[in-house]
Amino acid sequence: MKILQSLWKGLFGQAYLLLILTTLFWGGNAIAGRIAVGEISPMVLTCLRWVVVVAVMVPTTGRQLRAEWPVLRRHLPYIAGMGAFGFTAFNALFYAAAHHTTAVNLTIFQGSIPVLVLLGTVLFFRARILPLQILGMAVTIAGVVLVSVKGDLEILRTLALNIGDVWMLVACLFYAGYTLGLRRRPAVTGLVFFTALAVVAFVTSLPPLAYEMATGTLQWPTPTGWAVLLYVALLPSLLSQIFYIRGVELIGPARAGLFVNLVPVFGALLAVVLLGEPFAFYHALGLALVLGGIWLAERRR
Repeated sequence: MKILQSLWKGLFGQAYLLLILTTLFWGGNAIAGRIAVGEISPMVLTCLRWVVVVAVMVPTTGRQLRAEWPVLRRHLPYIAGMGAFGFTAFNALFYAAAHHTTAVNLTIFQGSIPVLVLLGTVLFFRARILPLQILGMAVTIAGVVLVSVKGDLEILRTLALNIGDVWMLVACLFYAGYTLGLRRRPAVTGLVFFTALAVVAFVTSLPPLAYEMATGTLQWPTPTGWAVLLYVALLPSLLSQIFYIRGVELIGPARAGLFVNLVPVFGALLAVVLLGEPFAFYHALGLALVLGGIWLAERRR
């Protein structure tokens, strides 16, 4: 036990390792989403993942949660919006998209989130933007478009996009909005704030779950579905969030945010290795454009 505690404390002092593990788990989320097809329906997966997180976090942060409740109560509308769009809507669209597109596409599209956040800071917070950042945004968007049309410009001309690709792009817009909203986070500890968002995510996932039930598309987990659920609940949903919060504490949000760019890299590689998905030339070119555009957008004078 003492050895495990020592290793845990040692890990919590290693910002780079924590952030690499975070993005590796997030990249694996796309693989889990593809494996979930036919094993557990999207809304069941979305809802039950937050049941697991809430069951872990509420007892863990209960004392802090009660102490900081007066602050949370003053910001309930904000917390409700952040949890509903950043957690529930993003994950629901993510897992629904997994039924119609590949894990490679799911992860590469996530590479557009940092650039969408940059664009949002200009539109909503009047932040300055450099010409190099504009070029970076354009290059990243070009990479996302290239992957979404599978390298076929005829698809772009006729706008015949895969519905899963469209859902994933909308999900990225929601998560970018959630990230921008973190600028106005109430003055509570990170774990308490995350716990509050997880509770909201669980509550707001109930109506989509009811819709699946009403339409007869609900599927309770198979044994494989339970394994997928445990993975997405414990690693991408729980540990990744805790690791990311700690990483931000150690090196700051600007430097920690750069590690999000590893998600499409890990996701694309895991999809090829674990799922045997083909890695076409347009995937490589799209990935290069996405990462290259992010690199350009985040450069400073």
